[in-house]
Amino acid sequence: MAAMSRGALVALLCLPAAFASAATPDPAARCEVWARELSFARSVADHDAAAFAAHLHPSAVFGVSRPNPQRGEHEILDAWAGLIAGRQTRLWWYPDHVHAGGDGSIVASSGPALYQDVASGQYRLGRFSSVWQRGQDGVWRVVFDDGLAPKPADAGQVEAFHRGRAVDCPAG
Repeated sequence: MAAMSRGALVALLCLPAAFASAATPDPAARCEVWARELSFARSVADHDAAAFAAHLHPSAVFGVSRPNPQRGEHEILDAWAGLIAGRQTRLWWYPDHVHAGGDGSIVASSGPALYQDVASGQYRLGRFSSVWQRGQDGVWRVVFDDGLAPKPADAGQVEAFHRGRAVDCPAG
Protein backbone atom coordinates (compact mmCIF):
# COMPACT_ATOMS: atom_id res chain seq x y z
CA MET A 1 0.00 0.00 0.00
CA ALA A 2 2.82 2.41 0.81
CA ALA A 3 4.42 1.78 -2.61
CA MET A 4 1.11 2.43 -4.27
CA SER A 5 0.65 5.66 -2.35
CA ARG A 6 4.18 6.73 -3.25
CA GLY A 7 3.47 5.95 -6.93
CA ALA A 8 0.24 7.91 -6.80
CA LEU A 9 2.07 10.80 -5.15
CA VAL A 10 4.76 10.78 -7.84
CA ALA A 11 2.06 10.73 -10.54
CA LEU A 12 0.24 13.65 -8.93
CA LEU A 13 3.45 15.64 -8.57
CA CYS A 14 4.28 15.06 -12.24
CA LEU A 15 0.79 15.98 -13.41
CA PRO A 16 1.27 19.79 -13.35
CA ALA A 17 4.50 19.46 -15.33
CA ALA A 18 2.70 17.36 -17.94
CA PHE A 19 -0.04 19.97 -18.26
CA ALA A 20 2.49 22.82 -18.39
CA SER A 21 4.43 21.23 -21.23
CA ALA A 22 1.24 20.38 -23.14
CA ALA A 23 -0.08 23.93 -22.72
CA THR A 24 3.10 25.72 -23.83
CA PRO A 25 2.09 27.79 -26.87
CA ASP A 26 3.99 27.44 -30.11
CA PRO A 27 6.32 30.49 -30.15
CA ALA A 28 5.87 30.83 -33.91
CA ALA A 29 2.08 31.14 -33.50
CA ARG A 30 2.35 34.78 -32.35
CA CYS A 31 4.24 35.89 -35.42
CA GLU A 32 2.13 33.79 -37.78
CA VAL A 33 -0.98 35.57 -36.50
CA TRP A 34 0.83 38.94 -36.65
CA ALA A 35 1.39 38.37 -40.37
CA ARG A 36 -2.12 36.98 -40.83
CA GLU A 37 -3.66 40.05 -39.14
CA LEU A 38 -1.70 42.33 -41.49
CA SER A 39 -2.94 40.26 -44.43
CA PHE A 40 -6.52 40.52 -43.15
CA ALA A 41 -6.22 44.31 -42.92
CA ARG A 42 -4.67 44.45 -46.39
CA SER A 43 -7.71 42.59 -47.79
CA VAL A 44 -9.92 45.51 -46.70
CA ALA A 45 -7.45 48.21 -47.78
CA ASP A 46 -7.25 46.50 -51.19
CA HIS A 47 -11.07 46.13 -51.37
CA ASP A 48 -10.65 42.37 -51.87
CA ALA A 49 -13.76 40.59 -50.55
CA ALA A 50 -12.44 37.14 -51.53
CA ALA A 51 -9.22 37.67 -49.58
CA PHE A 52 -11.24 38.99 -46.62
CA ALA A 53 -13.45 35.88 -46.68
CA ALA A 54 -10.38 33.63 -46.73
CA HIS A 55 -9.45 34.99 -43.28
CA LEU A 56 -12.81 34.10 -41.70
CA HIS A 57 -13.57 30.95 -39.75
CA PRO A 58 -16.89 29.58 -41.10
CA SER A 59 -18.45 30.01 -37.62
CA ALA A 60 -16.86 33.39 -36.86
CA VAL A 61 -18.68 35.93 -34.69
CA PHE A 62 -18.04 39.65 -35.19
CA GLY A 63 -19.19 42.36 -32.80
CA VAL A 64 -19.09 39.95 -29.86
CA SER A 65 -19.79 42.68 -27.29
CA ARG A 66 -23.02 43.71 -29.02
CA PRO A 67 -26.47 42.22 -28.40
CA ASN A 68 -26.78 41.08 -32.04
CA PRO A 69 -23.34 40.18 -33.39
CA GLN A 70 -22.80 39.03 -36.95
CA ARG A 71 -22.56 35.25 -37.05
CA GLY A 72 -21.02 33.15 -39.76
CA GLU A 73 -19.12 33.95 -42.90
CA HIS A 74 -22.12 35.05 -45.01
CA GLU A 75 -23.58 37.41 -42.40
CA ILE A 76 -20.15 38.95 -41.72
CA LEU A 77 -19.46 39.41 -45.44
CA ASP A 78 -22.83 41.12 -45.88
CA ALA A 79 -22.21 43.42 -42.90
CA TRP A 80 -18.67 44.27 -44.03
CA ALA A 81 -19.41 44.69 -47.75
CA GLY A 82 -19.48 48.50 -47.51
CA LEU A 83 -16.22 48.68 -45.54
CA ILE A 84 -14.51 46.28 -47.91
CA ALA A 85 -15.71 48.29 -50.92
CA GLY A 86 -14.46 51.48 -49.26
CA ARG A 87 -17.00 53.72 -50.97
CA GLN A 88 -18.20 55.55 -47.85
CA THR A 89 -15.59 54.62 -45.26
CA ARG A 90 -12.02 53.46 -45.63
CA LEU A 91 -10.54 51.30 -42.90
CA TRP A 92 -6.98 50.40 -41.94
CA TRP A 93 -5.69 48.51 -38.93
CA TYR A 94 -2.66 46.63 -37.67
CA PRO A 95 -1.77 44.60 -34.60
CA ASP A 96 0.26 46.06 -31.77
CA HIS A 97 -0.33 43.17 -29.34
CA VAL A 98 -0.49 39.46 -30.20
CA HIS A 99 -0.56 36.73 -27.54
CA ALA A 100 -0.74 32.96 -27.90
CA GLY A 101 -2.49 30.93 -25.25
CA GLY A 102 -3.72 27.46 -24.49
CA ASP A 103 -2.14 24.83 -26.67
CA GLY A 104 -0.98 27.38 -29.25
CA SER A 105 -3.95 26.91 -31.58
CA ILE A 106 -5.64 30.06 -30.21
CA VAL A 107 -4.08 33.53 -30.51
CA ALA A 108 -5.50 36.95 -29.61
CA SER A 109 -4.52 40.11 -31.47
CA SER A 110 -5.40 43.74 -30.92
CA GLY A 111 -4.39 47.12 -32.20
CA PRO A 112 -5.47 50.49 -33.53
CA ALA A 113 -8.02 50.93 -36.32
CA LEU A 114 -8.25 54.07 -38.45
CA TYR A 115 -11.45 55.01 -40.29
CA GLN A 116 -11.75 57.74 -42.90
CA ASP A 117 -15.06 59.13 -44.11
CA VAL A 118 -14.63 59.31 -47.89
CA ALA A 119 -16.99 62.27 -48.41
CA SER A 120 -15.61 64.54 -45.67
CA GLY A 121 -12.08 63.19 -45.37
CA GLN A 122 -12.50 63.14 -41.57
CA TYR A 123 -10.69 60.45 -39.56
CA ARG A 124 -11.74 58.44 -36.53
CA LEU A 125 -9.53 56.21 -34.43
CA GLY A 126 -10.61 53.06 -32.58
CA ARG A 127 -9.21 49.68 -31.57
CA PHE A 128 -9.91 46.13 -32.63
CA SER A 129 -9.54 42.83 -30.83
CA SER A 130 -9.58 39.47 -32.60
CA VAL A 131 -9.21 35.83 -31.64
CA TRP A 132 -7.65 33.51 -34.20
CA GLN A 133 -7.72 29.73 -34.41
CA ARG A 134 -5.36 27.53 -36.38
CA GLY A 135 -7.38 25.13 -38.51
CA GLN A 136 -6.51 21.51 -39.14
CA ASP A 137 -5.10 22.71 -42.46
CA GLY A 138 -2.63 24.92 -40.54
CA VAL A 139 -4.29 28.18 -41.66
CA TRP A 140 -5.15 30.83 -39.07
CA ARG A 141 -8.71 32.16 -39.31
CA VAL A 142 -10.44 34.79 -37.20
CA VAL A 143 -13.11 33.30 -34.92
CA PHE A 144 -14.09 36.32 -32.80
CA ASP A 145 -13.74 40.02 -33.57
CA ASP A 146 -14.78 43.22 -31.88
CA GLY A 147 -13.60 46.73 -31.32
CA LEU A 148 -13.98 49.98 -29.49
CA ALA A 149 -16.12 52.62 -31.13
CA PRO A 150 -13.90 55.04 -33.05
CA LYS A 151 -13.58 58.65 -31.94
CA PRO A 152 -12.57 61.69 -34.00
CA ALA A 153 -8.84 61.81 -34.70
CA ASP A 154 -6.70 64.85 -35.43
CA ALA A 155 -3.80 65.00 -37.90
CA GLY A 156 -1.26 64.12 -35.19
CA GLN A 157 -3.16 60.98 -34.22
CA VAL A 158 -3.47 59.95 -37.86
CA GLU A 159 0.27 60.45 -38.34
CA ALA A 160 1.01 58.47 -35.15
CA PHE A 161 -1.22 55.65 -36.40
CA HIS A 162 0.76 55.39 -39.64
CA ARG A 163 4.13 55.66 -37.84
CA GLY A 164 3.14 52.94 -35.39
CA ARG A 165 2.56 50.23 -37.98
CA ALA A 166 5.17 47.50 -37.65
CA VAL A 167 5.43 45.00 -40.49
CA ASP A 168 7.75 42.66 -38.63
CA CYS A 169 6.55 40.75 -35.59
CA PRO A 170 8.35 42.11 -32.53
CA ALA A 171 10.26 39.73 -30.29
CA GLY A 172 8.66 38.42 -27.16
